[in-house]
Amino acid sequence: MRKIVVLDGYTLNPGDISWKAFAELGELEIYDRTDPHLVSERMSEAEIVLTNKTVITEKDLQQANKLEYIGILATGLNVVNLEAATVKGIFVSNVPSYGPEAVSQYAIALLLEVASQVGLHSRAVLSGAWQTCDDFAFTLAPLIELNGKNCGIIGLGAIGKQTARVAQALGMHVYAYDLTPDLSLESDTLHFTDLPAVYEKSDVIFLHCPLTEENECFINSESIAQMRDGVII
Repeated sequence: MRKIVVLDGYTLNPGDISWKAFAELGELEIYDRTDPHLVSERMSEAEIVLTNKTVITEKDLQQANKLEYIGILATGLNVVNLEAATVKGIFVSNVPSYGPEAVSQYAIALLLEVASQVGLHSRAVLSGAWQTCDDFAFTLAPLIELNGKNCGIIGLGAIGKQTARVAQALGMHVYAYDLTPDLSLESDTLHFTDLPAVYEKSDVIFLHCPLTEENECFINSESIAQMRDGVII
């Protein structure tokens, strides 16, 4: 029976789902969290390791003589030393397209909070500020109406596409930048363009691109100088 080790089980499953399906595949050992100095020890007898954000280094892999497979239960591959895994013949996989709806929903929720200041008004109402207000219309900050605004999206992958759909549903016009644009997605309310145009035209900018050495800190004083005053990033 293969030994399956989960290095950060609480992140993956805080108790709302069952591990039964995994337990049926082998001897399952689940750790809620694993400190870096414990990774090697906990992987030492495992054939299969599952991780979300726990980093597996070259040193850890060198000591994992039985390891055959690492499942990264996340989109990124940066938590595993892929070169070292390849040398040892360890297969590594990730989940490249999970959760685009949830992530885009959260991104839009942040935009709506900035636009409507729901949290600010909720706290004020709970403190009794509306009851003591001289006016019926209780307003602490102006509402930003998103309908008709321009939405820039940098990176139109699975998450970016979903964010674009929601932005369009809110009446926004989308200007998208992507290294490999799918021009079939263009419409009256979605256009692919270059980065300077995204900066210049957008009232709101979403970053839905992976962090790389090439794009690190590309939102800087130079790019911000090209943007509209009051842009929401």
